[in-house]
Amino acid sequence: MRIDLHTHSTASDGTDTPAALVRNAAAAGLDVVALTDHDTTRGHAEAVAALPEGLTLVTGAELSCRVGGISLHMLAYLFDPAEPALLAERELVRDDRVPRAQGMVAKLNALGVPVTWEQVRRIAGEGSVGRPHVATALVELGVVPTVDAAFTAEWLADGGRAHMAKHETDPFEAIRLVKAAGGVTVFAHPGASKRGRTVPEPVIAELAAAGLDGIEVDHMDHDPATRARLRGLARELGLLATGSSDYHGSRKTCLLGENVTDPEVYGEITRRATGAFPVPGTGGA
Repeated sequence: MRIDLHTHSTASDGTDTPAALVRNAAAAGLDVVALTDHDTTRGHAEAVAALPEGLTLVTGAELSCRVGGISLHMLAYLFDPAEPALLAERELVRDDRVPRAQGMVAKLNALGVPVTWEQVRRIAGEGSVGRPHVATALVELGVVPTVDAAFTAEWLADGGRAHMAKHETDPFEAIRLVKAAGGVTVFAHPGASKRGRTVPEPVIAELAAAGLDGIEVDHMDHDPATRARLRGLARELGLLATGSSDYHGSRKTCLLGENVTDPEVYGEITRRATGAFPVPGTGGA
């Protein structure tokens, strides 16, 4: 059983539509895929409608959080998307993405980069605009060779010359909100040091005590030593250890199913969830 619990579609910053994503997941030999767009569940209905027979969809989102001045992402699975408090917080984060991206465009212009807001909006399409869309604009202009190359101190990384802060949820509050909506929480790529500062292990222990369910261990941004350290930390704190691709379509080099989650861990996630249930494919459109 092959299970990938972290993917993105055009509903946020991926390049596959939700329908294309589930079809590609089935073609990649996955049995279970989670759609976890940034701070939105807008792609879920399209993914469910197109879900191929033999593939199960886990609905979710990747929540933007910050603690102690450090950004982090919280994967939330199988929560009730209509629960008012969590919905309001997701909308607050999502609505702040537009002025933030516009601010990055202004900073880039001041640095002599001729990026435009119209260009960034075109790249984002119907998705929630974010840094990867601005990074893609830099690639189009030949400023950087790849999207990842834009996430440096020179450009868009936290604290970078063109970086702009946005509203981000306190992770302890995110855990509380997701739990109240019947969901399960997993700290995404906690050891991805190339993205910037990482959350210290004592804080991860505090998050575990507050109800965090798991940490993402097997991820493209974790080298073998980091994976071993995080797996040990998960055992020490009684957390689930997941593996995922963090697939973004052509925007990143990772492939669907590049890292996967143990079926027993997946089973525990579904047992803990009460807000929603995995959706089995019936051969959608």
